[in-house]
Amino acid sequence: MTEQSKRLLTTLAVMLSAIMVLLDMTIANVALPHMMGALGVTSEQVTWVITSYSMAEAIFIPLASYLSLKFGARKLLLISVTGFIITSALCGQAHSMVEMIIFRIFQGAFGASVIPLSQSIMVQIYPPEQRGKAMALFSVGILLGPILGPTVGGIITQHMDWRWIFYVNVPVGILCLTLLHLFVNIDGRGETKLDWPLIIGMALGIGLLQMVLEQGNEKGWFSSNLILFSTIISILAWIFFIVRSFRTRGQIAPIWLLKDRNLAVSCLIMGGFSLGLFGITQLQPMMLEQLLHYPVQTTGFMMAPRGLTSAIVLIGMASFMDRIDSRKVVAVGLLLCAFGTYLMTKYSFNIDIKWVLLPSIIQGAGMGLVFAPLSQLAYATLAKQESVGGAVIFNLCRTIGGSFGISIVNTYYSQIQQKEWHALGGAITPMNPALQHMAQMQHTTITNPGLIEKVTMLLHQQSAMLAFVHSFGFIMISFLVLLPFILLFKRQKRPIATEAPA
Repeated sequence: MTEQSKRLLTTLAVMLSAIMVLLDMTIANVALPHMMGALGVTSEQVTWVITSYSMAEAIFIPLASYLSLKFGARKLLLISVTGFIITSALCGQAHSMVEMIIFRIFQGAFGASVIPLSQSIMVQIYPPEQRGKAMALFSVGILLGPILGPTVGGIITQHMDWRWIFYVNVPVGILCLTLLHLFVNIDGRGETKLDWPLIIGMALGIGLLQMVLEQGNEKGWFSSNLILFSTIISILAWIFFIVRSFRTRGQIAPIWLLKDRNLAVSCLIMGGFSLGLFGITQLQPMMLEQLLHYPVQTTGFMMAPRGLTSAIVLIGMASFMDRIDSRKVVAVGLLLCAFGTYLMTKYSFNIDIKWVLLPSIIQGAGMGLVFAPLSQLAYATLAKQESVGGAVIFNLCRTIGGSFGISIVNTYYSQIQQKEWHALGGAITPMNPALQHMAQMQHTTITNPGLIEKVTMLLHQQSAMLAFVHSFGFIMISFLVLLPFILLFKRQKRPIATEAPA
């Protein structure tokens, strides 16, 4: 087998593993109502199926650099995928909420190392002059996973059973495990030191931050003592974690690598970009299902073009990624994302399918143009031995940025809906000519309970639609404010000949 063939099969192995793990971030979202009855929990309690996974993933992502040095990249990847397969099967057979949360925590913990390790392996197996191509290919998985999660989850839930959203990982995981065992041979072991104070500070800071972001809006933010005290402890833990990381320069969550300007700017833009991306994927299904009454499966299919367009763009640009200015490509991508989101601010109850698909396709093209060049810029000035640490920080920013996006957008949407409800409701009085005309058209009076119920429903629908529109406008601005940061990137000045060997 030629070197190029081995490289392609290694690429397939790590990409498939990454897609499998990323899919589980969002695949369970559409199945939550079905889990409520099976597990005997409320709508508030069932959200811990998502929260527990994201908390565990965020805590264990920073440990990937240390664990890869301790056990080697290949062995760690095989252990992670094996653990992910087993815990996925356990999640599928869970019969109580306690079981589900425990198994989801372990599933997130095992899956956490897969993404940074996969990205690091891609950086190492491709020569520097083909690194842009490698990041374009890897970004296909990064984008397809969370975007197609609701689509796959909707199809499985509607035609099979919600438990199969977890069971499906077993055959896919076994295929990944086989490919990884045969074609991934990177070791990368080195000297390591276990820093328990850093680990405890990191776990508290990241874990509590994830919990606050996931549960804050539901519990009324700082009116809840749990959220207030968790936020204070998280901030203190983050300060300790960052200061100690810079002082010790260890391999556990190497925040100190952010001294590299390209990596720091890439992480900043990735965090902000994930805010917008996950905000859209959170709001759009809500709008399609709750207001426009799309079935779950149809909603999933409406979300798919965004991910498929991203994949097409990334595959199309992979061959010439290394010959173009990545900074300009990122700028074009952000503008396309902003324009696609601007079109969503024109939504109303009269939109048809093309109004759902067109903005998604434009956003998908923009996302494809952002992810790969941004990944390329992140590693442009890092030595290869720092690639795992760089991937850890880069993916941690992606994960936390997505959590911020979902939390901020949900809070913004709730507040705007309440504001619009009061604004619209203030105009509904017995003297309102439009209300009187509506009553006359239905041959009733404005005090009729049936008419009041119908007006209340219309008020809810209109305030919700206005909240969605304003929220999409907020996301559009979040894409635009990232543009000036592109000017902070610097070109790679280190000659290729000085690159450390893989």
